[in-house]
Order: sequence, then C-alpha cells, then structure tokens
Amino acid sequence: MSIDIVREYFRKYGMEDRVQEFEVSSATVELAAAALQCEPKRIAKTLSFLVDGHAILIVAAGDAKIANAQYKAQFGTKAKMLSSEEVEAMVGHAVGGVCPFGIKEGVEVYLDVSLKRFETVFPACGSGNSAIELTIPELEKYSGYLGWVDVCKGYEME
Repeated sequence: MSIDIVREYFRKYGMEDRVQEFEVSSATVELAAAALQCEPKRIAKTLSFLVDGHAILIVAAGDAKIANAQYKAQFGTKAKMLSSEEVEAMVGHAVGGVCPFGIKEGVEVYLDVSLKRFETVFPACGSGNSAIELTIPELEKYSGYLGWVDVCKGYEME
C-alpha cells in the first residue's frame, strides 16, 4: 500500500510517526481540511501532469487553481493532467493520496508559490485518508523538489 511506502520513506528521517491516518476520507481538499480541522487552503494538494511523456507533480495550496497561461510559460506545453490510471502507474500513488514522497524514479516535483504564505501545510501521504504536517522548509527538503513555480491563480497571498 502507498501509505506504507511513504511511512518507509519518512522512516529514513525518523519522521514516520508524524504521518497521520484518519478514520475518514481525506481524498479531496475539503475532506482533508475537515479531517485535520484546518482551513482548506492549508492542504498541500499534489497535481499530476504529463510533460514530454513523463509525469510531473505540482504541489499547490488547497485554494489554488492551475493558471493555463502561466503553466504553459513555465513548462512550454499546455497543462494536461494525468488520468487516474496514469497517475498510479507513473507516479506510484492513487488519486486522493498523491504526494511527493515515495514516488517513482524520474517524476519531477515542483512547489507552487501559493504555499509560501503558510508556516505549515498538510500534504497527503500515499492514501486517501492520510496526511503529514510539514513546515515549508521541511516540504522543500523531503519533496525532492526541483524548484518553486508560479503556475496557479485564485488564491490570495496573506
């Protein structure tokens, strides 16, 4: 199961105990916010796209939406989200639990600037009922990100 892969990933850093598992679904931003009792915008959702035949992940704030023009300017192609089947096959986690931890080799991870307004955020941990609270520096460290991008709209910087 993907949550076990993520726990194993965090075990290397002595952080596996920080992975939270819920009795209820956290597969959407709204459900995750309810499970965690936090604002939806603090959920760090991981979006999966196809670029040049390979998967990339963009971790963004829960209230952010992809801005097509900004995405195209950043990646040189139109935003094409992966299908549910492609996500699991190419990334290693099922939709609802996609995160930048314990993913398949070659998957590129980017963090969207919409996250920078928070001290901590809550990305999923490989299942539709899990999360971990991380500071932004921790998210940078453990996500293996390649860089910050500005490809979202619809959120307000605080």
